[in-house]
Amino acid sequence: MSIRATNQADVIPLRPLPTAASPAIPATPELPGLPREPLWRDLVGEVLRRERQAQGRTLKEVSEAARISMAYLSEVERGRKEASSEVLAAAAQALGLSLADVLALAGERLVSLTAVRSRPRSGVGSLGAAGGHRSVRTAGPARRGGPAGPMGGVLLAA
Repeated sequence: MSIRATNQADVIPLRPLPTAASPAIPATPELPGLPREPLWRDLVGEVLRRERQAQGRTLKEVSEAARISMAYLSEVERGRKEASSEVLAAAAQALGLSLADVLALAGERLVSLTAVRSRPRSGVGSLGAAGGHRSVRTAGPARRGGPAGPMGGVLLAA
């Protein structure tokens, strides 16, 4: 194998190309019917857009209040840009929210999407013979020598 072929084989795209079945959200290779793990920038952008629209405000109004360009705020809302904490705090304040509010809402969305992804589909997963219980797994990577997170870990059971 040539050096060029070796280098090309090591390239792993950060975001896979859309599939024909689901152009917006590519499926995971291990679970073809389920969407990939969501990106944080997509979740935060979704929260900002949803809140702005719920308030009946335009991009122009919020961008002027936040002192962010309208084009940049639009890209943040669409998940095209990874905004700094200062930009997110300004956008949140313009919407009458704190940065913590925006991040908490994005976190809630991430948890709900992750719960959907982690549920075994029919024919997948382990069902107990007697009770019909599925296996319980921790959400997120566990750290060595301690619980999975600051709250002692989260267990998901279906």
